Amino acid sequence: MARTRTAHKRSDNRAAPFFLATLILWFVSVWFEILFNKRRELFWIIAGTFFFQIANWLIRFFVSRVPLFVNTSVSLLHSTITSVSVVFILVHQCLKTGSDGLFEHSQLVGGTWEWAYPTLCLSCGYFAYDQLDMLLYRLYSGLIPSILMHHLILLICFTLALYRNVTINYLILTLICELHSIFLHVRKVRRMAGVRDAKSKIVKLEWILNWVTFIFARCVSHILITIKLIRDAPKFEKGVELPLALFGMAGMNLLNVGLGIDLFNAFKRERNLLKDSNNHGE
Repeated sequence: MARTRTAHKRSDNRAAPFFLATLILWFVSVWFEILFNKRRELFWIIAGTFFFQIANWLIRFFVSRVPLFVNTSVSLLHSTITSVSVVFILVHQCLKTGSDGLFEHSQLVGGTWEWAYPTLCLSCGYFAYDQLDMLLYRLYSGLIPSILMHHLILLICFTLALYRNVTINYLILTLICELHSIFLHVRKVRRMAGVRDAKSKIVKLEWILNWVTFIFARCVSHILITIKLIRDAPKFEKGVELPLALFGMAGMNLLNVGLGIDLFNAFKRERNLLKDSNNHGE
């Protein structure tokens, strides 16, 4: 048993150098674009990284020093800010220009809705912060940790889109899934805070919102975006945009399947605990 745990730790440690190296290369690339190519608008990425790191320090100082609690709390903050921002961007755009043509290929690929660029930059900065935080405190497991792979894929897709100033609106639409992430993180924070009463109406409501947002804000939205990309494939110019977009969405949809399985298993465990407590009560 001890040997198995040691083997797991060694495999986890082997993953760290690769993901740390890619993160360092990413930071160098962003600073190069800002300083040498005069891309001042990309400074929002650095601002996002520092904003969420400061939030981390404040939570660590005033609330709890438990790394997983701190990390999850900052993730909850990011999900809330991003969700509100995406909804605001879409509503603002509808009020400004109307809904006609909002999801046209030319708008999604070549256009940039107001506030979309800095919102995507801030979210990109968060994923960089979160990647580093998980590496520092080893908040991952496995030889190829899915959470670190998820962040790496998003950093590549988001950063290349920001560099080339294309598919910004497409990526903003993918961030609708952060509505579901809110309830994922709320559940984790709630459980770490010791609130685990499955009979509670708040917990039951939380699970309903978890499933509804998982299905509609994450699965359905990402499937529709993938279908839209495939249907509009002939409209893309030759280049990296379409392959990168399809690769990113394939990765997201695959990760959604894994997340759905994990969510179902967690739901089943809580339901079984509730049944056991009811049986003991009888």
